[in-house]
Amino acid sequence: MLRKLASSSATRWITTQHIGSLRQDPGGVHIRRGLILYHHHHRLQTAVSSVGAIICWKDDSRWSANSTGCRKLTNSRWPEYRLHHGASKGKNWELVLRDYSSNISDKKPEPKSLLKRIVQSPYGRLMRVDRPIGSWLLFWPCGWSIALSAPAGCWPDLWMLTLFGTGAFIMRGAGCTINDMWDRDIDGKVARTKTRPLVAGELSAADAWFFLGAQLGVGLLILLELNWYSILLGASSLGLVIIYPLMKRITHWPQLVLGMTFNWGALLGWSATQGSVDWSACLPLYAAGVCWTIVYDTIYAHQDKVDDALLGIKSTAIRFGDNTKLWLSGFTTAMIGGLVTSGVVCEQTWPYYSAVGVISAHLAHQIYSLNIDNPTDCATKFISNHQVGLILFLGIVLGTLYKGYSQQRAASSSSSSSSSSATSSSSSGLLLAAANHHQSAARQAS
Repeated sequence: MLRKLASSSATRWITTQHIGSLRQDPGGVHIRRGLILYHHHHRLQTAVSSVGAIICWKDDSRWSANSTGCRKLTNSRWPEYRLHHGASKGKNWELVLRDYSSNISDKKPEPKSLLKRIVQSPYGRLMRVDRPIGSWLLFWPCGWSIALSAPAGCWPDLWMLTLFGTGAFIMRGAGCTINDMWDRDIDGKVARTKTRPLVAGELSAADAWFFLGAQLGVGLLILLELNWYSILLGASSLGLVIIYPLMKRITHWPQLVLGMTFNWGALLGWSATQGSVDWSACLPLYAAGVCWTIVYDTIYAHQDKVDDALLGIKSTAIRFGDNTKLWLSGFTTAMIGGLVTSGVVCEQTWPYYSAVGVISAHLAHQIYSLNIDNPTDCATKFISNHQVGLILFLGIVLGTLYKGYSQQRAASSSSSSSSSSATSSSSSGLLLAAANHHQSAARQAS
């Protein structure tokens, strides 16, 4: 309905969208869209119709149409009407109506770009194209593993990063589609999710199945670009993708299953570049990623904990409750331990450990400043985890490059030492030979 905005000089009623008709009288008339009304006496309640002003006193529940006394002001930028009325309890008043609806209705909307149409389409919203944070969180473990597997002094494989980036985008969209198909019965009861395309009726179940098949088909084409070891390893993660949406109905630890799913790339990235998984390096990295996912998705789950509790949906946010910060601190410590272990196995250098230190400070600040009862703060903290993934990736790349530089410097130093030793040995040999020759010459002379 109309919104009332109070100010020192006037009371304003603003219509921001079409609000239908006034039906309090049999002759109710349509309220026009985009009209701003204001008057100088707060006793009136006013709305605008296509025929003029509809006025109702506060002590009168009936609306009455009144177009008399209205005159158009032609010198105004916008169509403007003024309604003059006689004295009311010793006061005269004037109502000024400014009509902005002609500008709204006559102006053609600006054409949307193709990208914007895709993002705002039901299919784009089904795979969360408008919220890329999930794709980044799925990609970073892949990027970490690819960068860690690079030879010392080398950049990570750009082609593999491109493949895995595309795959993360597609498979995250497929995961969201599966999630929405499982959760149609509960999404409509949660404030944050009730506008999703399947719940809102913008797409049917058949549309979702067809779209899911297309996404999985593209994902398969990307997977087939890898070696057979990686193809089998990647395909084995599909079971986790399918069962994850069910876990919130069964256990308070769905975030653990999400972590196992989202960090599969920590294993797959290494096998894609090296032909198989180096478990001594990848398992600590995978475990660190799982702990990281539990941290950020627990923060995310606090947004919906009230609705989830009412619907019987389980999560670590509900499980941890008021002890959330203590639990998250423990998982953050485990994450850092896994990253340090993986770095030691891969013989990483100080840029890597510096990045791990920055991540520790970042997560500590997240947890310390987190307000679990403020959904907006939870969303902000969740999105900031993109920075965690990026910082670690840069640390791995710089650490690997520096490792190559260190090895070259060590090799150069070793070769210089060898050359010095060889030169010293040859000099000593020459002196010894000269001395022997001198002694032989002396004996012959005697």
